[in-house]
Amino acid sequence: MDDLKKMYRTVMADHFPADLTITLGDQTLIYRKRTWKLPQSDGVLEEKGLRYGENPGQEAALYELINGNLVLAGCQFIQPGKSMVSAISEAEMIQEGKHPGKTNLTDVDNALNILKFLLAKPGAVIVKHNNPCGVAHGRTLAEAYNRADRADRIAAFGGAAVFNRPLDKSTAELIAKNYLEVVAAPDFEEGTVPILAKRGNLRIIRVPRMDRLADLRQMRFLDIKSLQDGGLVLQQSPINVIQKKEDFKPAACTYQGREYRIDRQPTEKELEDMYFGWSVEQGVTSNSVLYVKEECTVGIGTGEQDRVGVAEIAVFKAYTKYADILCFDRFGIPYKDLELEIEQGKRNPSDKEEIDQKTKEGKAGLPGSVMISDAFFPFRDGVDVGLRQGVTGVVQPGGSMRDHEVIEACNQAVPQATMVFTGQRAFKH
Repeated sequence: MDDLKKMYRTVMADHFPADLTITLGDQTLIYRKRTWKLPQSDGVLEEKGLRYGENPGQEAALYELINGNLVLAGCQFIQPGKSMVSAISEAEMIQEGKHPGKTNLTDVDNALNILKFLLAKPGAVIVKHNNPCGVAHGRTLAEAYNRADRADRIAAFGGAAVFNRPLDKSTAELIAKNYLEVVAAPDFEEGTVPILAKRGNLRIIRVPRMDRLADLRQMRFLDIKSLQDGGLVLQQSPINVIQKKEDFKPAACTYQGREYRIDRQPTEKELEDMYFGWSVEQGVTSNSVLYVKEECTVGIGTGEQDRVGVAEIAVFKAYTKYADILCFDRFGIPYKDLELEIEQGKRNPSDKEEIDQKTKEGKAGLPGSVMISDAFFPFRDGVDVGLRQGVTGVVQPGGSMRDHEVIEACNQAVPQATMVFTGQRAFKH
């Protein structure tokens, strides 16, 4: 067991080259490996790259694009000088904590992938294993973080919290009550770092150029997927066509010569939640369905093979997290600890019955939420999962042979639900 613990503390030797060159036809991209000179336990500076890859025992390296101008069939890919996570230097690594590994930085990167669409209001994204577990807007940054954390307090444990505004003291004080691996923001106001630094293993990172994050919305990067046989799949990164809530299209289709249209148009509040949810969807592993209410995630289903299944998983997670936060507010302990104490005879079963009843009555906060799907519903059973929980709006790409059935499901719902199409799938694998 001690050897296993040592594996997680060990920074691996990195044998990747200092430079990386990718040649595509007659065009060349040049990358430079990112390393940092950081103090060791004896105070001596030592140059290191990533701690390790996805797991201990996997060497890894971070490379920043420093030269090259890739244009393919008129598509201009991102150029040097736009780097954010790959440009983090010693100066931005305010506290390196246990020394960052691959997942720490890819968590921050995926949070930025979501935040680049959510810059109008103070916002917080908490990411775990490259998937958001809580995302929220707020009137203040502290409120945004508190809402994101409470959306899934369980999964947020040990995650990366990323903010779209300079971190202030009130937000830092909330963060200090929880356990996180990474906190990243465009800047840190005076007095915030000492509050955060009380947790010695926390990585505190200032993200360079975050003020230009919105610029990345329309820029493609070269996405490289590696196959287990050593092969590569190259693709353009996606461009989100929904840049504002007005870009949604009212759901409509033609089936067997008949026009089907959504009867009720979205309210302004529903459109705001729809835009918020579709923005979050850009950073969720497919297949995925999520529920959003008042610009805060309620339940996130990720990485499932079938759409009705992931819709049900997102509901299950919403109920689980809702019960947990009710229990934590009421008794100061997690819901699972409550169950254990009842099993051990240390607590009255009526305490759990109280939480379960409130969760059931409130339907986990799902009534009035909107449902977001990264691809079309091949059958109406998926959207019916959300409608039974009281969702009032649905966002989906459209394009299924059974779009008419899904539209009719919303029109027939009581109360009647609305639906918009994006005209674009948002798969992320």
